[in-house]
Amino acid sequence: MAAEMTLPLPAKRARQASRAEFGDRLFVVGGKWLWLLLLGIAVLLPLLAIFWRGFSAEAGQGGGWLAARELVASANFHWLLGNSLKVSLSVAAIVVPLAYLFAYALQRTLIPGKSLWRGLSLLPLMAPSMLPGIALVYLFGNQGMLRGLFTENIYGFWGIVLGEVIYTFPHALMILLSALSLADARLFDAASSMGASPAKAFRSITWPATRQAVFAAFCLVFTLTITDFGVPVVVGGDYQVLALEAYKAVVGQQQFGRGALIGMVLLLPALFSFGVDAWLRRRHGDSMSGRAQVFKPAPSRRRDACYLAIVLLICAALLLVFGMAVYSSLVKFWPYNLSLSLNHYQFNDTAGGGWLAYRNSLTMALCTALIGSVLIFTGAYLMEKTSGQRGLNLALRMLSFVPMAVPGLVLGLGYVFFFNLNGNPLHVFYGSMALLVVCTIAHYLTTAQMTATTALRQLDAEFEAAALSLKAPLYRHYLRVTLPICLPALLDIVRYLFVSAMTTVSAAIFLYSPDTILAAVAVLNMDDAGNVGGAAAMSTLILFTSAGVSLLLAWASRGLLRRSQAWRQTAPGH
Repeated sequence: MAAEMTLPLPAKRARQASRAEFGDRLFVVGGKWLWLLLLGIAVLLPLLAIFWRGFSAEAGQGGGWLAARELVASANFHWLLGNSLKVSLSVAAIVVPLAYLFAYALQRTLIPGKSLWRGLSLLPLMAPSMLPGIALVYLFGNQGMLRGLFTENIYGFWGIVLGEVIYTFPHALMILLSALSLADARLFDAASSMGASPAKAFRSITWPATRQAVFAAFCLVFTLTITDFGVPVVVGGDYQVLALEAYKAVVGQQQFGRGALIGMVLLLPALFSFGVDAWLRRRHGDSMSGRAQVFKPAPSRRRDACYLAIVLLICAALLLVFGMAVYSSLVKFWPYNLSLSLNHYQFNDTAGGGWLAYRNSLTMALCTALIGSVLIFTGAYLMEKTSGQRGLNLALRMLSFVPMAVPGLVLGLGYVFFFNLNGNPLHVFYGSMALLVVCTIAHYLTTAQMTATTALRQLDAEFEAAALSLKAPLYRHYLRVTLPICLPALLDIVRYLFVSAMTTVSAAIFLYSPDTILAAVAVLNMDDAGNVGGAAAMSTLILFTSAGVSLLLAWASRGLLRRSQAWRQTAPGH
């Protein structure tokens, strides 16, 4: 006993240092290899499976190059492709200018109520893509409330375009808001002193700084539209598009090879847009220097009145659509009995999944938000804040950016082809809630990781250097220092993943089982069964749940952020 108590102090410190070094190596190297394994299973292998399925000449597969050439050369494919391109280009041409005007009004004018208008503009993010289509049916359908305003039937090209415009508007808006928030006041002061008009200052300063973001928004809207089948299912009518054809080939006709070939075609515009956007980013360079001054718009009644009118019109259109969806979910029997009732919310009495689908969506959204945020933030930390393993870091970064260029429809098809393979030991997960969670995390991985990376890059490397000099384990420093400092970004990731999981349908449509059906999928099933009121009710429930959880998380996080972010507050007397 005495010998143990007289153990030299340097020996104890050496043993502690050795344990800390081993723990750090296990945390860093082991964590990176584990993250690489997860990304390989969740991202890489499903994409390879879809190419194998599409080009395989075996019986029951895609049919090889011969089948691909026959598909591309067929008149039906040309018709579908032409319809998809026409719709996608039309939606992008409408959405991007509207989103630019809206973002400019929020960032470069002095209109009142900016937080309210911004909140209303993000409503489409909190509902499945079918909701705008359902609302348009009640507004402009054969028995719609405003049917007389349209000479043509809403079912077809214009129905898809209007529905996709509403669905994709907030996605373009977020990109343009970020671009217009960066402005150097010195440039505008110099332009004003040289006698340049506001229009000249816009052409020479604002537009060059934001045109890359405009192209990025155009590419994003184009990709979202050409790969979405939610709106075409509801209001497409006889106007067919490629995404809907892929959905029908796999779900309705069990033609997996045809679905794989169409999925690869849908992957091309996304890859092209991603590549061109990355090339433009490298050429664009930094738009602001470290000595830039914050831009504050000057008062202008005429300008603010014009932009306020634009914002009010766009928000009124969004409120009309979503208000109509909520109202239609409460109407007893449209259009013959307009009395209000909760009959459509009795999901157990109707086909489509019932309350089980809603509970499953809540479960999946919570698991996706909690597990996904921890995995994504930890993976970003290991790539950004640890040294060594350059090749491993490069592979992790490449795989982390792949989902940004892969539409959810294509990713879902890849999951079907990979996890449903006979002999694959991971086949046991097919149709399970775990696979739905993994697919959803992989689908929205890139945006969440970019959020985490942006927050981590703002931290000085001296934090990790101090931890190493004190012989403190790196994982302890990560838990006690990095996480509390980056808590705002982590909560943003949690909120983003939850809302995305509640509203996703493009990837999950191929992966659910009768026991794991989701609320967004139930909306699609009820609409197919002719229960449009029930579909509107389930969509409304998803909308209110997403908005309610977002507000609850924002409210609950205030106290948490106040305690963990006390260092950000200004000291008394300063």
